[in-house]
Amino acid sequence: MGAVVCSPEGTPWEAGGAAEELRPRGDLLTDPHSYHLVGISFFILGLGTLLPWNFFITAIPYFQGRLAATNNTAGTLYTNHTGPADTFNFNNWVTLLSQLPLLLFTLLNSFLYQCIPETVRILGSLLAILLLFALTAVLVKVDMSPGSFFSITMASVWFINSFSAVLQGSLFGQLGTMPSTYSTLFLSGQGLAGIFAALAMLMSMASDVDAQTAALGYFITPCVGILISILCYLSLHHLEFARHYLAKKPSQAQGQELETKAELLQSDEKNGILNSPQKTALTLDLDLEKEPELEPEAPQKSGKPSIYIVFQKIWLTALCLVLVFTVTLSVYPAITAMVTSSTSPGKWSQFFNPICCFLLFNIMDWLGRSLTSYFLWPDQDSRLLPLLVCLRVLFIPLFMLCHAPERSRLPVLFPQDAYFITFMLLFAVSNGYLVSLTMCLAPRQVLPHEKEVAGALMTFFLALGLSCGASLSFLFKALL
Repeated sequence: MGAVVCSPEGTPWEAGGAAEELRPRGDLLTDPHSYHLVGISFFILGLGTLLPWNFFITAIPYFQGRLAATNNTAGTLYTNHTGPADTFNFNNWVTLLSQLPLLLFTLLNSFLYQCIPETVRILGSLLAILLLFALTAVLVKVDMSPGSFFSITMASVWFINSFSAVLQGSLFGQLGTMPSTYSTLFLSGQGLAGIFAALAMLMSMASDVDAQTAALGYFITPCVGILISILCYLSLHHLEFARHYLAKKPSQAQGQELETKAELLQSDEKNGILNSPQKTALTLDLDLEKEPELEPEAPQKSGKPSIYIVFQKIWLTALCLVLVFTVTLSVYPAITAMVTSSTSPGKWSQFFNPICCFLLFNIMDWLGRSLTSYFLWPDQDSRLLPLLVCLRVLFIPLFMLCHAPERSRLPVLFPQDAYFITFMLLFAVSNGYLVSLTMCLAPRQVLPHEKEVAGALMTFFLALGLSCGASLSFLFKALL
């Protein structure tokens, strides 16, 4: 077998013969496009998993408008300068009822994943989400009392996020058998979901159609996105590269990935690439993955990984993940959605919150998640990671002291728009980076055969952090 080299896109290829003709490695893929199509599919699946959550929270002004309007079909997709009164505490309830089922069903998915086939869990969840979002779109045209509309919407939020939890847990389990690159692509897709929702909101606001038609178009958009996600998942089973990994056990897939990384490193050294970011990342992977082979726990490979032992290894990283999401969900969107522009009423004040809260947050969050593709700092042994995570607690009082008119206790210390924008920039990029960093570091702290358990545990603690933050949002809003 010839030496392994990399194409410009990083795909493993096999070199041989005098002409140095490159052809795909037979043990990895037979179709050179398969490698990239799998990445695109997981990116879109990541996008699809968070579309429901992002489309609901971005449309908070629409729901508040409908709940406050006398004619209950009069809600619009944007607020006025002061914003409609949050009569039902909609932004708090939609956050809480989105995250509680995520916590419960993520835990349930961990215990029952062997009872229900993976394909049934993933496709069934996607189809259920599609139908429930179609119901949300239909309700735009239905006239009903605020109380009935609130109850139906909350029930829909609960069930949509229950299926989303099953979907995310199942997809993270599949990603445990794939090379780590695909986990990063999946997380980047999740980050892009918020940008997609915010842009859809802005396009609806800027359109010349009436409020009902704009809202209907807005809620039909995620239905199309979920449908595309279904097609992407179905396509994975027709791609050689995906079948190669998904048909293997996590430990076998990890061994294949480690072998590929070793060969790529040898190729870099032969070509004189000594300090490239790719080589640094590969070296770190090899060091972290080879060393555990010498540990006394290696004989456990033949048995089922212990959840307790895996938790002992990743507890600090898991705690950091919980705290990151607790801080984020305690103020976003419950507090941040209340902040308005301090300028006089006009176009800027109308678009201020959709742009500076939702769009800005999601762009910077996606950027933060994407940064881990280039470097992972600090590493899992550094005490700097818990310190950075704890410092994010400062964002809670900073946002609470911004220009949110609906308050009765706290003063406004940061009235200018520039303060809120600056806080949001730092808040969002730190959230995305630290979430992606902790999710990437956890599997590096365990043995290869324990990686799937570590991934499942991190998914549970991710949901725990979201639920804790959503619960605290009620307290912080009451303190305003």
